[in-house]
Order: sequence, then C-alpha cells, then structure tokens
Amino acid sequence: MALPETSVQLYTLAAEFSADMSGSLDKLAAIGLRNVEAFDFVRRPDEIRAALDASGLASPTGHAPLLSDELWTPDGSIPTPAPEVVFEAAAKLGMTTVIDPFVAPERWFTLDGVAEIADRLNALADTAAGFGLAVGYHNHAQEFVADFDGQSAYERFVALTDARIALELDLYWALVGGQDVPGLVSRLGDRLVAVHVKDGTAPESNPFAPGAGEFGSDSLDQRHAGSGDVPLADALRAASAVQYAIIEYDNAPGDVFEDIAASYAFLTDGGFAR
Repeated sequence: MALPETSVQLYTLAAEFSADMSGSLDKLAAIGLRNVEAFDFVRRPDEIRAALDASGLASPTGHAPLLSDELWTPDGSIPTPAPEVVFEAAAKLGMTTVIDPFVAPERWFTLDGVAEIADRLNALADTAAGFGLAVGYHNHAQEFVADFDGQSAYERFVALTDARIALELDLYWALVGGQDVPGLVSRLGDRLVAVHVKDGTAPESNPFAPGAGEFGSDSLDQRHAGSGDVPLADALRAASAVQYAIIEYDNAPGDVFEDIAASYAFLTDGGFAR
C-alpha cells in the first residue's frame, strides 16, 4: 500500500490551539505536517478553516460526537449537536470523514448495546453521504472489556457495521484493552483507514472496566512514538489500507510541539508514513 499521510489530532495541543490557533498551526506546518485532525470544530468551522488555509494545512478527518446525546470524556462532558450540524461544519472544513471519538463504556458491555451503536452509525452513513462525507469510529479501551463467544465487543461492532463505516484504531488504547495490536490491525484489513499513533505504558488494569476508579488523561504515562510499550512498528507494518497515521498524546510528556516532532520523526524516518 502507499504510505499513509501523517497527521496530528489537535486535542494533543488543545490548550495551545485555543490560546493561539494560527501560531499553533504554523508550528505544526514547520515540523513538516500537512494534515491535522480537528476536534471541537462544530462551533467555529469558519475560523478554523481560515487558520488552516493560512498555514497550508488540511483537516481530512475530524472528531465529533455522533452516537451520544452527551459526550463524556475523562476531562469533562461535551454537548452534542445534531448530526446534520456536525456534517455541515465538517464540509466547510473540507473534511472527508467525521469520526465519533467516544461512546460511554456501559454501552459496550451488552450485545444489545453494541448492536445499537452499530445500527446508529450505519444509519448516519446515508446522512453523511448527502454532505459528501463518510463516518467512522475511534476506540478507547472500553470496547475490549466485554467478550461475546470469544469476540470482543469492538470486533462484534465491526462485524455489524456497514463496509462504508471507517475505522480509526487508537493503537495505544487497543494495547490498554489487552489486545494483540498487530494482530487486530491485520484482522481489520481494508476497513482500517486511520490509526492513532500513540505510545506509552499501559495502566495496570483497564480504566474503563466496571469498578475501575476515576481517572484523567493526566494520569497516563505516555511517551514519544517508538519509546513505549505499544508495538507501533509491527502494527503499522500489519496495516493494508491505512490512509492517515495520526499523532496523538492524551498526556504529552514535555513540550507538546517537541513531542509531536519526535513522533513525526518516528513515522517519517522509519518509513511508516509520509
């Protein structure tokens, strides 16, 4: 396959982006990036598009809640607009794929819950197509808690979704979920169109499992790509159709732009992405 394009999830530099949108994007462009993955874009698509254009960057993918009335994250809740509002904003930004970033853990613990998530996303594929867009899903670790006849909730979800649904696998969170990450990448095959390139040390237990204590992103031990426990190189080699290798830190270990540059170097110097 052709080498994936590098990108960076803007959540990584949320504080910097909010403080200085144009300056932050200019720094990403100076690193060598040509793509970003936008988040929290629905309320300000025109502002973000202007800043992207000025920096010579594009946002082919973006994160926005599509499957929840309210989106919970470890760092607070985010209200969810109607899908049509999301797709209109995404089209303004020039996106091709809108990816739901998080569905609450308890919805993944039953077969009915998994089926409802898949059905809801399948139904949105036609709505998104009317805006010239595709839809997808990005995992954390809650999708790997439940097991149904030897199949994780995540892989059951994949089996229930239409082939048009894009999969974006967060390689770090798959490891936290106890997965053989390269094996999972291989099994997903051509359905896998994007990966989150993230490294670090996995918590001792899945923080999304029933009975787990509360946690926030600042508790995670994350490191530059290639310097943690995630088998990134093997996982990237196992991919067959990935279009975007997206750098992300939930908890950047140092200066965020230096951290992004280090992961960018891992991808490009290693021949994993361009």
